[in-house]
Amino acid sequence: MSYGDPNNPYGAPQGQPQQQPGYGYPQNQGQAPGYGYPQAPPVSPYGGPAAPTTMPGSVSAARVMMWVIVGLQVLGVAIFAFSAVALNAAKDDESLKDNTAFQDLVGDSTGVIWGYVVFGLAWLVFAAVLATKFKNGGNGARVTILVFAIITAALGIYPFVIVGLVHTVLAILVAVFVGNANGKAWFNRPRF
Repeated sequence: MSYGDPNNPYGAPQGQPQQQPGYGYPQNQGQAPGYGYPQAPPVSPYGGPAAPTTMPGSVSAARVMMWVIVGLQVLGVAIFAFSAVALNAAKDDESLKDNTAFQDLVGDSTGVIWGYVVFGLAWLVFAAVLATKFKNGGNGARVTILVFAIITAALGIYPFVIVGLVHTVLAILVAVFVGNANGKAWFNRPRF
């Protein structure tokens, strides 16, 4: 059976001229006529919608906010270290050596401030490591970032009320953006 055979059920309809392959469809139409159904969204091999291939905007914003938190922590650690050095210098000042109340206050405060410096440095390194995990991190990184953001928000409220207000707002936004559906889809995507 050939294309022109009248008994061929797959041949051209009778009475219509035969057309060459590739010709006959309107030029502006991207698909064959009669196939007007919308294309289904891509499906992952694991079922459900396909994993995102690019970082969603909210997750990218959370990553930027984490780097801003790192920068603010660098500034805070520098201020605390400068304050501790200044208190040590004031403690050694000859004109203030006779004031024992001042000496006791400075001695106790210097140790606490150096403790803040050490804690701030550790928290800064932890924040920087978490900020780098946004690109390749899995669900464990997402949970760790959520816990970090919640603790940072709490620390911004209590010990460092005025300076910590910016930290609190940024940490709450990081927790919201990483914890929403886009964050979950990004951190749970399959990696090959």
